[in-house]
Amino acid sequence: MRYVAFVHKDPDTDYGISFPDFPGCISVGETVDAVIANGTEALAFHVSGMEADGDVVPDPRSIEEIRSDAEFAEELEGASFALVHLVRDLGSTTRINVSLDLGLLRAIDDEAKSRGQTRSAFIASAVRRELVE
Repeated sequence: MRYVAFVHKDPDTDYGISFPDFPGCISVGETVDAVIANGTEALAFHVSGMEADGDVVPDPRSIEEIRSDAEFAEELEGASFALVHLVRDLGSTTRINVSLDLGLLRAIDDEAKSRGQTRSAFIASAVRRELVE
């Protein structure tokens, strides 16, 4: 799932990110890439807290729906939009069957070994990074 985020930048400040579907969920970063990465973490943390409290996690709204919501008229001024993946750590792993080119698999295994990781850990970290970018 991807949620709409507002990205703001005022002169002499870092970038800020907020999520209209999650009031109070905000983060900052020195660059656009950093603020989106930090926003991804903030969104996951916020949703985790909502779930722990028994709150319902809303379905993502489209940019068009948010633009037409008068509640956000002020926040929309000067804002850019980003779509941020909700990447939750559910605390359990699941075995899957994935087909990869043998050359790619060897490269994955070599890199994972050089980092002291398992194949699964390496693939998971690479996918998390890809979802943030």
